[in-house]
Amino acid sequence: MTTTLIANLEKLLGGPRDGALLRYSLGNEYLKAGHSEQAVIHLRAALARDPGYSAAWKLLGKALSEAGQPGEALAAYEQGIVVAETRGDLQAAREMTVFARRLRRQPPAAER
Repeated sequence: MTTTLIANLEKLLGGPRDGALLRYSLGNEYLKAGHSEQAVIHLRAALARDPGYSAAWKLLGKALSEAGQPGEALAAYEQGIVVAETRGDLQAAREMTVFARRLRRQPPAAER
């Protein structure tokens, strides 16, 4: 199902519907499929289109963490917290605060 959905979403790239939501959706599906690097690409594209997209910041942090980039994941969560708080999205800010705290507790050797 995820592979079919990814293919259908990719057909929309470059068209009139190519926006933050499409890129977020692609990132989410790639992450579900275990392709964190592809997810990162599309989530960064979503944020380039809408830097105030709290959910995209949260998912980008998760994708970066799963891609073995905890330092970049922490930076994404920290930026996402600022964005979420500015927009009044307090639940997303709280969730990213928890994820960021967990990353800070990881030993530095985890960064590769």
